[in-house]
Amino acid sequence: MLKPGDREASTPEDELREVELRRLRALVQASEAELEALHSPEFLLVNPSGTVWSRAFYLGGVVAGTIDYRRFDADSFIEVVIDGNLGIVRYRSAIDIQVLEQQGGPLKCWHMDCYQRSSPDAPWQVIWSQATESADAPD
Repeated sequence: MLKPGDREASTPEDELREVELRRLRALVQASEAELEALHSPEFLLVNPSGTVWSRAFYLGGVVAGTIDYRRFDADSFIEVVIDGNLGIVRYRSAIDIQVLEQQGGPLKCWHMDCYQRSSPDAPWQVIWSQATESADAPD
């Protein structure tokens, strides 16, 4: 039985939500070590324009500042489905980003990110990410 002040153990879904939120914070902070740990070597991103970016291009751009996330906030609820060592997260976001020399600014998106791990005790890493621009996202 829980005592006052005790917290219930988090679920696997809660843990994966926290991993995704850590990843968003690492993108804004351009934290190279955290980004390297959270992204699979096979990572691919399909960005809102439909362009596919490799892990090296994406993470290299974030760390170098050519992909500059000024804000990356997830909606208050991140949907999660886990089946064994595969996890999928889906949520809406509000982003402020500047890419290369293009004019930066706000962007609202839907995201679907696929995570995998090598065993139940291994850390989650995102392998695929897709963002779709949408008016139906938080402010």
